[in-house]
Amino acid sequence: MPEPLTVPSALTAQVERLLPSARLGRLGRLRRGLEKEGLRVNANGHIAQTPHPHTLGSKLTHPHITTDYSEALLEYITPVYSQPGEALCFLSDLHTFTYHHLENEWIWPGSMPSRLSGNDSVPIADYGSSNVGTMKHVYRKGLDMRYGRIMQAIAGVHYNVSLPDDMWHALREMEKATNIPFNDYRSTRYFGMIRHFRRHSWLLLYLFGASPAIDKSFLPDGKVPDKLQSLSDDTYYAPYATTLRMSDLGYQNKVQSQLKICFNSLSNYVNTLRHAISSPWPDYEKMGVNVDGEWRQLNANILQIENEYYSDIRPKRVAKHNETPSQALEARGVEYIEVRCLDLNPFDPLGVTETQMRFVDTFLMWCLLSDSPWISDEECDRLDDNRRWVVERGRDPELKLFNHGETTTVREWGGQIFAEMGEVARLLDAVEEGAPHADALADLAPRLADPSLTPSAQVLARLKESGGSLSDLMLSLAKEQAEQLKAEPMQRSREALLAQLIETSHQQQRDIEAADQESFSEFLSRYFAKARESRALSAISPEDRQ
Repeated sequence: MPEPLTVPSALTAQVERLLPSARLGRLGRLRRGLEKEGLRVNANGHIAQTPHPHTLGSKLTHPHITTDYSEALLEYITPVYSQPGEALCFLSDLHTFTYHHLENEWIWPGSMPSRLSGNDSVPIADYGSSNVGTMKHVYRKGLDMRYGRIMQAIAGVHYNVSLPDDMWHALREMEKATNIPFNDYRSTRYFGMIRHFRRHSWLLLYLFGASPAIDKSFLPDGKVPDKLQSLSDDTYYAPYATTLRMSDLGYQNKVQSQLKICFNSLSNYVNTLRHAISSPWPDYEKMGVNVDGEWRQLNANILQIENEYYSDIRPKRVAKHNETPSQALEARGVEYIEVRCLDLNPFDPLGVTETQMRFVDTFLMWCLLSDSPWISDEECDRLDDNRRWVVERGRDPELKLFNHGETTTVREWGGQIFAEMGEVARLLDAVEEGAPHADALADLAPRLADPSLTPSAQVLARLKESGGSLSDLMLSLAKEQAEQLKAEPMQRSREALLAQLIETSHQQQRDIEAADQESFSEFLSRYFAKARESRALSAISPEDRQ
């Protein structure tokens, strides 16, 4: 009989000390926003070759509807909300509005791409003639040179979360840390949250991974990794995989792996990124940067810009004009975190559900309140191993993970995490009607004991029932979901806003293009000169130091 699960007394004590303030409404609520990607495809399930619809507005300036890497890869961005349902409502309206402006095209519901016809079938997004737009386009050309376009056609959900200031003040007082400047304290605690997240993000990959198969066109060179098997004429799969999107088939970069960013401190994170955007890499130098007047990449450094760094989680801060993401962090500290390891849920029209959001909120708060020492290089390697194993064979009953020098199963370790998260759910539910966070844990806990309940297993089951073609299954789901979304009523005020943003965003793009007074070369030189500047002290205002 397994030993009864115990919750660390320190975690319970923290929850008990925060509960009275939470019940009085003095801690506020978590705030979150969604970024959701989805490929446009045609009636045959091939990636769309049409430009981003003009009737959706300018992808350069529209605040809510843009593109990621490809002209065909829609990206939706919601405002920040304190209720998950409100973010999902906005996301739903963005889908509905889009479908009002699409002709014979659908939004692909899976993370792994639709049918492709080689690298060039993934059109690189064009952001117009301004220097800013040109930089975005050349950056994407550089990604093509370095990794190919096919990898960039993968889609996912990015989940942005911040804690309210009232909660940070309560934690700082509880820990008797009021002598530490507020932004420094908040950044340090956010980095502790990130480290604990990285130790346990395998659980999110197991619970929510939904990409155990790929269309064979995703491997145009015909080189099939050993982990994949043929399921049908057009589909490969890995029997126990959870999320091939997060495997070495997806967002991986062997050059970046040398950076060894384990999020031990803000200064280490910023300095490592600054080094990467300033250090040439021989293979990239051989590719050339500006060859015969054609820009191939922004530079030949390890990273062209900071956004090129791939990670399952990032510290973030809204940047000011002429400020890079790391300079914003350096100047004013971490403002929120971005979770980047979530597959699209292909069985939900929005790709993400409220239950999932409530679970991730609880998981992140558990990461914050748990002890999280610095990560050594050796532990960093073990964490990478755990994630890789869960990605490639997370539903394998024989799988064992490393946990503090010992091995354990997904079910055993996951059960312990769920037990500890139950304490945190009590805190988050103190400001809610009912118990949505505890309910989310209860809804998802059966997936630990029964891997067939996971999205990855459900995708494989549906594939085997329907003939084994991933693209046929996803296209069928896309068309079903399109009809559902088209029938959804939109909020009138939001529909009016999105209609107004069509012309407003196009005019803003024209204004930006007309205002340019320097060549692209001059613009880029100035940008990178500023990007190399430290903002550690000079940009911090007296208010920010409080």
